Order: sequence, then C-alpha cells, then structure tokens
Amino acid sequence: MQAAYFNVYLGLSPEVRSINNLFINEQIRDKEVRVIGEAGNQIGVMSTREALAMAQEAGLDLIKIAPTANPPVCKIADYGKYQYEQLRKEKEARKKQHQVDIKEIRISPNIDTNDVNTKINAARKFLAKGDKVKVTLRFRGREMAHMNTTKHVLDDFAEALSDVAVIEKPAKVEGRSIIMFLTAKKEEKPSKNNKDVPQ
Repeated sequence: MQAAYFNVYLGLSPEVRSINNLFINEQIRDKEVRVIGEAGNQIGVMSTREALAMAQEAGLDLIKIAPTANPPVCKIADYGKYQYEQLRKEKEARKKQHQVDIKEIRISPNIDTNDVNTKINAARKFLAKGDKVKVTLRFRGREMAHMNTTKHVLDDFAEALSDVAVIEKPAKVEGRSIIMFLTAKKEEKPSKNNKDVPQ
C-alpha cells in the first residue's frame, strides 16, 4: 500500500509535504503504539509489530498520526484516502479563516462631535468584520505643543467602542501623530476539559 501512494516530494505544496512526512508501516520504529481503527474506534495499546500485522491483515496501512503522544498514536487506514481527507479538511479550514486587515481611522485634536461619531461608527463596522483598527491622532503646526493634553481624544474614542473592542496596542507617539490599535473582543468559548485522541 505504501509505494502506491508516495508522491514526488519536490514541487508539492507545504500541506501535501507535511502529510507525506507522516511515518507509515515499516517506517514506524516505536516499540508500542496506541491504535485507532479505520472507523475511529479505540483498539488499544500494542506492539508496533502487532499493529502492523493487524493493518496488513485488513489490507490497509498503519499511519502514525500523533508522534509526540506517549505512546504514539497510529491509525489503521488506507494511506491514500487518509491523505485526501486531511487535505480536504485543511482546505475547508483555510476557507473559514478570515484575513485580518488593518483599517486606519484619522482624527484631529479639534474634531467635532458629529465627525468623531462618524469615525466611531466606521470603526465599529470594521471591527464587526473582524478587522483591526488603527486610530491616528494627527497634529499640525502649533497643535504639536498640545500632544500630551489631547491624548484623551484617543481614550474617549476607545471608550466609545469598549463594548465591541479592546486596545491591542496603547497610544504611542510616532512623529507628528499618536497612534493606537484596536481589535475586536473575542467571544468567550466554554473550556474543554476532555481532550479527544486524534482521529
């Protein structure tokens, strides 16, 4: 089974290469392994020789899927089908990933209430899409003398968005500007106490 599914390593994508780097069959040198059946059922811990014999008897491969576990976890499966399934899962995971962009909002020390509300609403929309917001407080001419006393403009901006955002990078002076980064609040997920064995 092993030879039938080896691909040429060079020229393959990183995802394919990582799957091809899995140890299978006679490549597995551990004395004993924890074995998972083709259907995902737990078979138990046994010697690698026994596990390999079981896989060969079923006309399948023994694939080491969790090499750092103690003992390592191996799955009895068709190596070619396993490759295909793993690549399909990785492609689906990448589709669900959102590319985070940084959107800049520029404000001035003397910005009026209506304008600042418009900027806040724009930032809120960016954050709702999962983007980060770079808020730039820009100074011109004599305004430079009041940089320290007008930092509160950024504080007020962050406070207005505190229900949906947190400060990722605090306000920092950069040239003629003070810059602050906001990122969307993460939803709290229930903790998982039980860790499943890889399938």
